[in-house]
Parts: sequence; C-alpha cells; structure tokens
Amino acid sequence: MSGINNLARDSVKAITPYASARRSMSGGSVWLNANENALAAEYHLHGNYNRYPECQPPALIGAYANYAGVDTTQVLVSRGADEGIELLIRSFCEPGLDRVVICPPTYGMYAISAQSNQVQCSVVPLLADFTLDVAAIKATEQTKLVFICSPNNPTGDLIPREQIVEVLEFYKETALVVVDEAYIEFAPNATTVDLLASYPNLVILRTLSKAFALAGLRCGFTIAAANIINALKQMIAPYPLAAPVAEIAVQALSSQGQQRMLQSVSIINALRDDFIEFARGISAFKQVYASNANYVLLQVNDAAAWVNAIASDGILVRNQSSQLGLSQVIRVSIGSPEEMQLLKTSIQRYAGTL
Repeated sequence: MSGINNLARDSVKAITPYASARRSMSGGSVWLNANENALAAEYHLHGNYNRYPECQPPALIGAYANYAGVDTTQVLVSRGADEGIELLIRSFCEPGLDRVVICPPTYGMYAISAQSNQVQCSVVPLLADFTLDVAAIKATEQTKLVFICSPNNPTGDLIPREQIVEVLEFYKETALVVVDEAYIEFAPNATTVDLLASYPNLVILRTLSKAFALAGLRCGFTIAAANIINALKQMIAPYPLAAPVAEIAVQALSSQGQQRMLQSVSIINALRDDFIEFARGISAFKQVYASNANYVLLQVNDAAAWVNAIASDGILVRNQSSQLGLSQVIRVSIGSPEEMQLLKTSIQRYAGTL
C-alpha cells in the first residue's frame, strides 16, 4: 500500500488545496463566508436527460453573448469560472517554461491552478491602496498570463481602468491579460468588455454564481477573441456542462431572469452600504473597508476570536488573515436582510469583549 501512496506526482503532493468556505468551515445556520447570494430564485426543469449534452449549448452561448454584448464566437461556457482559469493555463502555458502573474491579496485559484499544471507564478502584490504595481508586473519574465481580479476578491476594490489598459498595452503581442469579473454585476460600469475590440489579448472571466444566485449550478463563462476561445475548445472536456445546468442557466439569462438579478443586486448593494455604515460605528473594528462587491472586509484585533465568537451564534464569516496584507481581517458576505440583522446583533453582543 505504501508503494501506491507514492504514485501521485510530486507536484500534486506539494499542493495545498484551495481552502473553500465549505472545506474550511462547517455547521452554522447563516452562511456569510462564501460570497453567495442569499436571494435565491426557483427554477424548473423540463427536459429529458438520457442523451449526452452538447459541449457548448447554442441556446446558452447565445443567451450569454446577448447579455454580455459580444458575439457568440467570443464565449465559452464551463464548470464555473474556475474551469476557465484551468483551461487558460493548460492551453497557453508550457509547464516549466511560462509563468503567470498574480497580484495578491486575490483569488487563490489562479496560483493553485498554475501549480497543479507545473506553471510558476510571478507574485506581484497589490500596492497599499490595493491598486496594481504596474511597473513590477512589466518587470516579470516569461509571462504568458496576467490575472487581474476586478472587483477584487477579497478586497472588493476596483482595479483602475487605466492600469488595466496599461498592462494590456504592454503585453499586447506577448501575453494574455485575464480580467476576472466574477463580481462585475455589483459594479457594472467597471466592465472591460468594451476593450475587447481594441485588445485581442484581453480575456474576461464571468460567472452565474454571484449576482445570479446560482453558485450551486457551477456555470461560468470566458469571453475573448474567437481564436482564444477556439484554443480553449481544444482542451475542454467533451461534456463539460450537464444538460440541467444549461437549462437553468438559459432561464436565468432570460429577460425575466436578468430583471430578477438586477433587483437582487440593488438589494444587496443597499444592504452592503447599510452594513458598512453600521460597522463603522463599532469601535472594535479598526478598519472597515469600502467595497464594490457583495462582501465587506473588517480589520479587528483578533480575527480568529471574532470568527469563533460569531460562529457560536450560528453565523459563519471568513478569516482572511492568511492573505497577504490582510492581517487580522475578516470578510463578511452580504446575506438576506434577516441574516444581516442577525449578524449585527451578534456583533453588538461581542463588540465590548473582543
């Protein structure tokens, strides 16, 4: 048996798996630790599922292209945007030769997907104001992909558009610039979709997990020039999306579904702004960060103590202290009005003791 245990690749043994909300915490009755949308909608299935699904369902590709304002040849659908990250690295990076740029604190799957494919990361931390260190990004070598998350997870900041353009311009002939817009519906004016026409090296990642309240569906999109999409199609599995997933996604992207999403975003943004105002009145919070997404960062004296205390009330929030530059910081996802009131009550209970 010991011999079997040694069969895994050394690079796999060295990987620390992504600490997702479900992996790192369990229990609780109010989940405010995964940036999910608590305002869920109901969907109904009507198909037969005895046949294999299409690799890229035309109805879904057409619906998302129409929603995003791009051509159908510029869209790829996958099992969440995570698969899009994986496909980009596998399709464009030579293991042991090419490198990807990541800018922490940021989404952890960029680095894990690179490591799992034996692609090295050039780590260029965000500046103190959570903007890009553009000079340092330009100074990296053997760069094939640059990952930029905007709104950034976990900080909630928007990366200045002029910085994204500067990076796109610098790598116009040599690398792809991947802008992760998983949370863009909470700040729609910040989208970079309009830059696709000018920058063929721009790739945009999107998802139905956040604003559309379909995290359990695992449905994401990659938007890019047709030649990039075609390269990804060379690598994607033959049946990446289950037929029921595609069926529900098309419903979510209907006119009615989009209107429901916009109403949900409006409610969440108002709840977020209300919570920020509340939190800034709590003296135990050393800093309350601004946000352009469905979560808020709070800096405290002891993040672990706060997470545990709130969890004792059945409310789960995320400790972000392991992230670069976020020492003693917790992240609160914006839940339903009822959930946010429970959180406020819990915070007030412990504010004088922690």
